[in-house]
Amino acid sequence: MAPGSLGSMLVCDDDKPFRTALGAAFTRRGWDVHLAASGPEALAAASHTTFVRAVIDLRMPEMSGLELLRSLLVLQPALQVVVLTGYGSIPTAIDAVRRGATNYLTKPAEPEEIDAAFADDPSEEPPPVEAPGAVPSLERAQWEHLQRVLADTQGNISEAARRLGMHRRSLQRKLQKLPPKR
Repeated sequence: MAPGSLGSMLVCDDDKPFRTALGAAFTRRGWDVHLAASGPEALAAASHTTFVRAVIDLRMPEMSGLELLRSLLVLQPALQVVVLTGYGSIPTAIDAVRRGATNYLTKPAEPEEIDAAFADDPSEEPPPVEAPGAVPSLERAQWEHLQRVLADTQGNISEAARRLGMHRRSLQRKLQKLPPKR
């Protein structure tokens, strides 16, 4: 660990511009940041470096973020992990927390949000699962529909906006908001 460093931090995301920007932001905050473009690359780094924190993407080509989470926690049980995704949903959030993630955030996530996610109490219970017959609010149903269409277009906002019949910027604004609670 470098003098004055907060410790080693792993950032694993297949989106190079996002990974690089996030790594630079946490380096400026005092972390010794290691960047990885895939799950296998992250595991290779974790086999020879002890990390305090890890920020991992949920969807990656070679290995999912949930698989990576499980493998990282086997190698380093004390590791704090925040899972990031552009395709957030309640079931995957609950699954990530149950598998040992400290927290779960939807993209785009700012470094301040990620820091706050690490500060949350990891011993808290995951959010309650709604009853199967519970009806979501209109806002929640709309948000989930936007996420499904975005997933169907592999994250292409322009194509998703076209399919939804809305302007691209309008869709971006809606996606930047946090998901409605219910």
